[in-house]
Amino acid sequence: MTKRNTQQRRHTIISLLNEDGEVSVDELALRFETSEVTIRKDLTALEKTGLLLRRYGGAVSVPREMTQVVTEAISANKQNIAKAAARLIKDHNRIIIDSGSTTSGLVQELSHKRGLVVMTNALQLASAIHELEHEPTLLMTGGTWDPHSESFQGQVAEQVLRSYNFDQLFIGADGIDIERGTTTFNELTGLSKVMAEVSREVIVMLESDKIGRRIPNLELPWGDISVIVTDDKLPDEAAEKISEQGIRVIVAPYSN
Repeated sequence: MTKRNTQQRRHTIISLLNEDGEVSVDELALRFETSEVTIRKDLTALEKTGLLLRRYGGAVSVPREMTQVVTEAISANKQNIAKAAARLIKDHNRIIIDSGSTTSGLVQELSHKRGLVVMTNALQLASAIHELEHEPTLLMTGGTWDPHSESFQGQVAEQVLRSYNFDQLFIGADGIDIERGTTTFNELTGLSKVMAEVSREVIVMLESDKIGRRIPNLELPWGDISVIVTDDKLPDEAAEKISEQGIRVIVAPYSN
């Protein structure tokens, strides 16, 4: 069975799940005229990407509350930031994309990149990455589902991350304290710190109006950050202060 046929079969399995909510190993084996062992391998692979949940004798759809995406389209400004950030990615890079509305725009900018290995902690991003033309190797952190950030967090996710090394981390932020680093409303900052720890380069993606927002929870100190990608409404004074921290600042054209 070729890789292409395997991918086609797995795409069909997901389509059947979307229609019926569940599938069984024996029925799939009959449908595709293949062995139950092959079908179990398919289901295991799809579960690792977060596209289904295994159950005895088959699989079921991931609960809606874990996969529901915001229907609002990514703003043009965030997409411009994503395009600028994507230029930092080379073919065959190993990258992490953290959950978030700005980082989600990065996925569609990866369609022409080859040989990527992509880790994420967000089911929505995993599903989008799975559909990319050049089929990056997709890794999921697993862990405990956090409905606030709509992502996996916790010690299991941290342990998985520490098993790898990455070229780049792409992460958003609720705000930037010019004196300290990135800040967040979310009290769960442990995974972000581990993501930075296992990545050679840390790229923070956010709109300029978030720079200067002092939110109580420090996420990543300046020493952990390599690059800030934002829009060109960033005030010169703020850009200078960030640069003084040894951070490279990249600005994308602002769009409404």
